[in-house]
Amino acid sequence: MFGSPSISEVAALVGNPARANVLMALLDGRALTAGELAYAAGVSPQTTSGHLAKMIDARLLVLAKQGRHSYYRLASPVVGRMLEGLMAVAVDGPPRYQPTWRGADDLRMARTCYDHLAGRLGVALADALTARDHVVLTEDGGMVTPAGEEFLRGFGIDLHQIGRGRRAFCRPCLDWSERRPHLAGVVGAAVAARCFEIGWISRGREPRVVKILPKGARGFADLFGIELQPSH
Repeated sequence: MFGSPSISEVAALVGNPARANVLMALLDGRALTAGELAYAAGVSPQTTSGHLAKMIDARLLVLAKQGRHSYYRLASPVVGRMLEGLMAVAVDGPPRYQPTWRGADDLRMARTCYDHLAGRLGVALADALTARDHVVLTEDGGMVTPAGEEFLRGFGIDLHQIGRGRRAFCRPCLDWSERRPHLAGVVGAAVAARCFEIGWISRGREPRVVKILPKGARGFADLFGIELQPSH
């Protein structure tokens, strides 16, 4: 025994289709109600309640109460990384295991991976930052160079004021649709938050989809050298 919950217990929880749908619905980092998660899971509210309780016990989810409402979210970025890793493995597996999703083209273009950017946009940002030696990414982690700190400060991100806690500061995250890394960790989250804040991107209608706004298309081209069309 190596402690609880064991790998097999976690795998069994994630392997259930309804619970997997709940976890994927929360992969954009937002908190949702039990009713919203029941809809995402495709099962009754009573069944969803049981699933949520099991995932909270396993520390896959956490519950936050606001007034009379209860909201559920992923317990940590580690859970998000686990889900993205499983999807990356599934993509390379037999067709019956390969992930399916709604809004395929939009999701491939730009989406959230927990609290950072993924898809073509996320990979392009990582490429731009590494090509200019602003960020150095390895298989095991990453770092921001002094030139990168100055660049990000000009973009409105002061790395010295960002709370790091126990989370990785800068690291690559394998993008399951592009098969290449995008930028994650504290730095990746800060870049995504800044792009939302200045109106370069917005949330799409489908879960996790990110829309590139006209202002953002110009900004990504001018500042990062990324040529992407605005979302329709």
